[in-house]
Amino acid sequence: MKKIIVNWILSTLAILITAYLLPGIGLENLAAAFIAALVLGILNAIVRPILLILTLPLNVLTLGLFTFIINAMVVSLAASLVPGFKIASFGWALLFSIILSLVNMGINRFRKE
Repeated sequence: MKKIIVNWILSTLAILITAYLLPGIGLENLAAAFIAALVLGILNAIVRPILLILTLPLNVLTLGLFTFIINAMVVSLAASLVPGFKIASFGWALLFSIILSLVNMGINRFRKE
């Protein structure tokens, strides 16, 4: 249980950092960031694998680059579900998903298990 809460807090921190860096992303408050982290986690666990399987031929054809589009779609879906979490366009969602991955990677690098 402790590990789940720590992951949730770190994901929230990554979302806050990424939203601060990108002007096309809007977060109204800290609660919106916590809810966005929760919704993104749920969508990444349930919806993203289904989308990856359904688009497997296209993903193979593009050598995996279509995964970026799927990530942007999941982020856009999360923004539409979470009040207080706004994304200006699909391009910002794509950039948000890329930067969020890099920020998560940086945060997890210093984390002890």
